Amino acid sequence: MWRCFAAALLAVALFAFGGAVAQRAPAPIPEVAASELPGEARETIALIRKGGPFPYRRDGLAFGNFEQKLPARARGYYREYTVRTPGAKDRGARRIVAGRGGELYYTDDHYNSFRRIKEP
Repeated sequence: MWRCFAAALLAVALFAFGGAVAQRAPAPIPEVAASELPGEARETIALIRKGGPFPYRRDGLAFGNFEQKLPARARGYYREYTVRTPGAKDRGARRIVAGRGGELYYTDDHYNSFRRIKEP
């Protein structure tokens, strides 16, 4: 009986607080200077800032942030761009994700982790 009562109390608390009881603050995103990135990443940054043209067909498409590793934003806020990987037969795992506000994020492990790019 007490288990049922405790479970019901937890359910009410989660409902009343919108699940805030079970949520954690997102982990901070480390930073990296653009100058510390591979040359191919710096080339991609230059293309993003210039508006293209981009070498990969999927460059510039919306990035969904399904992994929730980047700050939560409205759908379509982020765009993704391929960073060429020498020797790769496909697009590889390296990407730059650009936010509508001009911020850039680099991943070299296909969205498992990100670093915010600091530009001079």
